[in-house]
Parts: sequence; structure tokens; C-alpha cells
Amino acid sequence: MFRGITNLNLDAKGRMAMPARYRDRLMESCQGRLVITIDRDGCLLVYPLPVWERIEEALVSRPNMDRKTRRMQRLLVGHATECELDGQGRILLPTPLRDYAGLDKRAVLVGQGKKFELWDEDAWTRSRDAWLQEEDEDGDPSSTLESLVL
Repeated sequence: MFRGITNLNLDAKGRMAMPARYRDRLMESCQGRLVITIDRDGCLLVYPLPVWERIEEALVSRPNMDRKTRRMQRLLVGHATECELDGQGRILLPTPLRDYAGLDKRAVLVGQGKKFELWDEDAWTRSRDAWLQEEDEDGDPSSTLESLVL
């Protein structure tokens, strides 16, 4: 499981160093092969290849006559790009994906269980603050959390 937040810098070529604490796990589970695609919230989703393959299979097996399904296939599968960790544990983020997420120099990698989200640092801060504000407006979130406790 991937969890936690890591602030990162992209180099001039658009490469991101995967945090060391994830590298061994990624090498074991997918030989450093990842798939990156877009998310509707403006960030990128980073999946280990085997996890992505299950999602992709589920997406493409759905009938594409449904407009919502077709849209999801176009967005997620259409933008999906395979990347591989290099010898220094870096991945090269494709320019179209960097442009979509507004990634230039400073980024935030957010562990989300079986995948990561990759955000522009300023976009992450704005979104996080908005989500916290929504929690304040929605009231006590403890009822949601209580349903998760085993």
C-alpha cells in the first residue's frame, strides 16, 4: 500500500525521482514499470503496471455504446502512458501529461493505496484547502470515519 505525501522537484527534462521508500516495492511488484494517466481533478494517476492492467481490462470490457463509459475509456485509457523507473529511480513524465497537470518544477506525490496521485504543488494546496473547507461546511465527518472502523 502506498500512503503519505512527498514533495518533489521535477528536473529540466521532466523527470521525477520516485521516493526511495517506494522503489524496492515497485521493483518487486512491477519491475519498475508504471502507467500514468490523467484524473478529472487535474492531477495525474500513477499505477504499477499490474494494477493498471486490471483497471484497463475492466474499462475496455464495458460496452462503449454508453456515453459515460466511452468518455472514461477515452480519458483514462487514451491518456495512459507506460513509463519505467531508470537506474536512478526516476521516471520521465511525458510532456502532454505534465502540461495537463500543470507540472513544471514543484510537485506533490500522494500515496493512495494501490496508486499514487501526482499534483502540481500549488494545485494540491488549493485543492486540499478546499476539501478541508468542505468538511467544515458539511459538519462532523466522524460518522463517515466510524463506518470504516473494524
